[in-house]
Amino acid sequence: MIIHPRTLRIEYGKTTKVMCVVGTELTVNIDRSAPPSSKYFSVQCSPRVQYRISPPPLESGTLPTSLNGNTMLLFTMDTASEVGNDSKLSVMYYGEKTEVLGKAVVHLTAVEISLDVDADRDGQVERNNPNKGSWMWGPNGHGAILLVNCDSEHTYGKRRDSERAEVSRVSDLKDMSPMVLRTSGPAKLPEGYKLTMHISQGDAESVRVFRTRSTDYPLVLGSEDLSKEVPYLGGNAEMNFYVEGLRFPDKDFEGLISISLSLLEPSSQGFPETPIFTDRVVFRVAPWIMTPNTLNPLEVFVCSTSDNYQFLKGMRRLVENSGYKLKVCHEYMNRGDRWMQDEIEFGYIDSPHQRFPVVLDSPRDGELQDFPYDVLLGPDFGYVTRTAYDEEVSSLDSFGNLEVSPPVIVNGKIYPLGRIIIGVAFPTATKGRNMTKVVQDFLWAQKVQEPIALFSDWLLVGHVDEFMTFVPAPDKKGFRLLLASPDAGYKLFRGLQNDGHGQAKMFDGRPSVKRLISLSQYVVTAAVPQSCIDWNRDVLKRELGLDDDDIIDLPILFHVMEENRAVAYYPDMVNMIVLGKNLGIPKPFGPKVDGRCALEAEMTSLMEGLGLRCTYIDDFASYHKLLGEVHCGSNVRREPFSFKWWNLEM
Repeated sequence: MIIHPRTLRIEYGKTTKVMCVVGTELTVNIDRSAPPSSKYFSVQCSPRVQYRISPPPLESGTLPTSLNGNTMLLFTMDTASEVGNDSKLSVMYYGEKTEVLGKAVVHLTAVEISLDVDADRDGQVERNNPNKGSWMWGPNGHGAILLVNCDSEHTYGKRRDSERAEVSRVSDLKDMSPMVLRTSGPAKLPEGYKLTMHISQGDAESVRVFRTRSTDYPLVLGSEDLSKEVPYLGGNAEMNFYVEGLRFPDKDFEGLISISLSLLEPSSQGFPETPIFTDRVVFRVAPWIMTPNTLNPLEVFVCSTSDNYQFLKGMRRLVENSGYKLKVCHEYMNRGDRWMQDEIEFGYIDSPHQRFPVVLDSPRDGELQDFPYDVLLGPDFGYVTRTAYDEEVSSLDSFGNLEVSPPVIVNGKIYPLGRIIIGVAFPTATKGRNMTKVVQDFLWAQKVQEPIALFSDWLLVGHVDEFMTFVPAPDKKGFRLLLASPDAGYKLFRGLQNDGHGQAKMFDGRPSVKRLISLSQYVVTAAVPQSCIDWNRDVLKRELGLDDDDIIDLPILFHVMEENRAVAYYPDMVNMIVLGKNLGIPKPFGPKVDGRCALEAEMTSLMEGLGLRCTYIDDFASYHKLLGEVHCGSNVRREPFSFKWWNLEM
């Protein structure tokens, strides 16, 4: 609470009526209000009034008390009044010979006021938590949590609930944070006194407050109403409010919001009322959180197009055998845009009272652009996007270029929600493609999954999922980083040639192993992708706290195309979908040895050591030739973390 210093003016020979809040202290300058020639004073008060004198008198146990030139009387009340003016305090003034010179009387009315939230984060609104007016991270932290109300309780004519002017359905209240105004006191406040709830102009774009009435939920505070009087109910009463978040943390919004409740005292006519008491609560808006491959899948999303039957058949078999749900976006909705991974990224928001998935819509806005809003947005399924108004949107803004690591420990610092990974241009490049600043600013502002920037602009498409992914592992760290490795590919083909399989051919139209190795073009271009991947490898080792044992190199070759940027030479096996222990991997169509694809054999051997099962999906014609693979054409909604983001040590 904020206790405004209150210096009370009293006069001898008069009675002053005063309103006070339980727990606050009023101050009277005894010398200033004393009659001329006063030397002593004494104080009497009702049982519910406590007082002290400052500086403490030298006399002990004797009355009256000497005035010392700057004597202050400080008094408070410990319980609320049942009726107005039910407590009294009087000051008697004495002269040199203790003759009575005058008497000042104060009639007191006390109220108890507490604006309460779930400051201890246990899902219940406790009474007058002393830490409710501030925020602190960590398991021993405090401060209430607010969700952005970005889902839609309506499935037809849908809009995000935060965009509706009113609470249209009671079910929407569960997405808001409860707040309770608790008061105790007489049946009515003295004339002219009133309670007012208020927010700052800076917070007005980020929050709305609704009040509970018998039949509806009127808006109390918002962008049009920064301050509004709220009723005083009298007696022991509670008034329920619901607080709604309107925007996520971003570059210009840290995510902290304050709501205040003030008791106003009337002033002289023409002057504004004076706040004599303010209680304040603080909320932090819950961040948007991504989910890594190591969390359990819930739903798998793919597109159906006129030419991807083979791919869809393989995906359906993989998903059903893995025990999950497959959601197919049909062509009337995707309009031929098959890149499900690139359009959206699944995440969630969480609080002690509610959590739900939230899809982040990329600014790429392909033919799939209506899918996240029209299909995914709904009850308890939120939607957020960032629009690049003044920036050029490039391929790096597709969300194959947005991944997240599993939880890691880096130099003793714990990242229990992992770290976001994005691809950008090389740090020293004067020209190059980058993820738009508006998206990067949004990701950094969430704070709980501190991003890592990798160099992905060396690729023609430019996505981090073309050269890296994470898979679960049974050991202490719980995962492995898989990296594409031209060196590993070259080593594999050299080994095949040395074992007498130099004439084994790749897929139709591609050269034999022997011919592939001898191609000077490959020898020249292999070094460039490998050096780019090695640079990223060093960054990932440093930023994720990894050792070489935590990384598995996959035999994948690249060749350089236009603009000196690379694409995968054959289906890029690292661009996979991870469903628990089952992996859906692009079928590489490598050279066959003893009737088995050598690339599949190598990949299966590497993954089986981790207890993972490999399913190879034919995406060659419908995805690989269009410069994408299995991961690019699919997306997975996963279970949230069990770890609560507000317990992070920041």
